[in-house]
Amino acid sequence: CTITYSVTQTAGNDNTGATGSVKTVYIKGMNCRSDIASPSFSQSIIYNHNTGSAVILRTISQGKFITSLDATHWQQQNSVYEGMKLSLVNESKTILGYECKKAVATLKNDSTYIIWYTTTVKPTIQENPFQFKDVPGFVLEYEAIIKSSKVTYTATKINFNPLPASLFVIPASGYKELKQDR
Repeated sequence: CTITYSVTQTAGNDNTGATGSVKTVYIKGMNCRSDIASPSFSQSIIYNHNTGSAVILRTISQGKFITSLDATHWQQQNSVYEGMKLSLVNESKTILGYECKKAVATLKNDSTYIIWYTTTVKPTIQENPFQFKDVPGFVLEYEAIIKSSKVTYTATKINFNPLPASLFVIPASGYKELKQDR
């Protein structure tokens, strides 16, 4: 399936940074690809659930960069979500015609995620098994509240058409390799 999210960011009363960006998630079998396109950069994360590894492709200005992460380093990159406390809330709303339930996730660093998920859509894997661990459904909206900044991702379209395998192919050239700090 393909899910498209609109992105809005606020810091205090000002819209900043990520507003106007689009996040697109592609899920096929045990592979997931998340693309973020903003006016200033683009990033794709290609995650293989079978191996637990990920590749991050970034385009900033004219530069193209690639970072490969094995399962251990991908888990380390997502360690901020370890020990996350998830509370299910008795609230609901409709997103794209799907009834969604609310959950609140609190991280050890006091960041908070407001999550709206549906139990109707059941993809083969979660987009990010660290970030949405223990959420009992598929996330159609989430809001990250970090200090005084808030970024909201809201699903605007879901498409269940088959995806080409080429979406999950790692480019062999055209990118400068960035080594992950180890």
